[in-house]
Amino acid sequence: MRFLSKVPIDSFVLSIIGVAVLASVLPARGRGETVVDVATTVAIFLLFLLYGARLSPREALDGLKHWRLHSVVLATTFVLFPLIGLAARILVPHVLTDELYTGVLFMCLVPSTVQSSIVFTSMAKGNVAGAVVSASVSNIVGVFLTPLLVILLMNTTGEAKVDPSSVVNIVAQLLLPFVLGQLLRPLVKDWVTKYARPTKIVDRGSILLVVYGAFSAGVRDGIWQTLALWRIAALVLTCCAILAVILGLTAVLGRVLGFAREDRVVIVFAGSKKSLASGLPMAAVLFAGQSVGLIVLPLMIFHQVQLIVCAFLAQRWAKRVQAAPSVQLPS
Repeated sequence: MRFLSKVPIDSFVLSIIGVAVLASVLPARGRGETVVDVATTVAIFLLFLLYGARLSPREALDGLKHWRLHSVVLATTFVLFPLIGLAARILVPHVLTDELYTGVLFMCLVPSTVQSSIVFTSMAKGNVAGAVVSASVSNIVGVFLTPLLVILLMNTTGEAKVDPSSVVNIVAQLLLPFVLGQLLRPLVKDWVTKYARPTKIVDRGSILLVVYGAFSAGVRDGIWQTLALWRIAALVLTCCAILAVILGLTAVLGRVLGFAREDRVVIVFAGSKKSLASGLPMAAVLFAGQSVGLIVLPLMIFHQVQLIVCAFLAQRWAKRVQAAPSVQLPS
């Protein structure tokens, strides 16, 4: 029981689960469907506008001086993870359905988290400044690179229909507001800092809207009736296995490349994360008109699993540092 009390079940993740259940019981239909679609489009635009307004170009450029560390995190996020996602194709059809595999592959293509990467790096006494820049750069690059990887890899494998013409939607809903946020930053940066709570509501509200719309579409299309309970269990185990593999590889990679302990912590935590906040809005844009509910399900599960496992690791490594400051991270 004491262990369970320490498990970080994120209240926001619980909210997402609640919204998914609500959509499964009371999905948006008819005029309500139109309202949800429009509200989601507006919310995603505001979300990426705030992303652009928050990021300080000077801080990012200063942090990029540690280019070797950030290059490893980027390679892990956008090269190693996608390779694992492609390898997971062997699980179809005996373990995963085609739709669930599409979600697993998409999960492997989204950028790293920012907040949890920084928090866990701090807990484990790692290079916090490095984590801030690595995770931030991952999200910036992800705005451009994730859609390109989706178009390239998912069209190639035949698991999703992402037409290159969707680049127009990507530019309009993701890149344009991000660039606009950067241009407006000198005017709104103080406001964004002062009113952090309202901006947080926009962040989380947009994600909840995406989840509600995605699961509503799933109910209308009748896709949930085709998904057996054991498939969900298999998906959870698949997410756990992918996380175990990536945690092991990042730990070994940091050691083999000769990074200091503090930087190896960054590689493990920033390199093993996948962002729910960035991934869900991207999915809503990239897979419009498709079974988005099933596509984002692996990302939702992986997000919670990574929180639980990485919190445990961060606490464990922090205790080791306190007991013996010269201790090394396990291979």
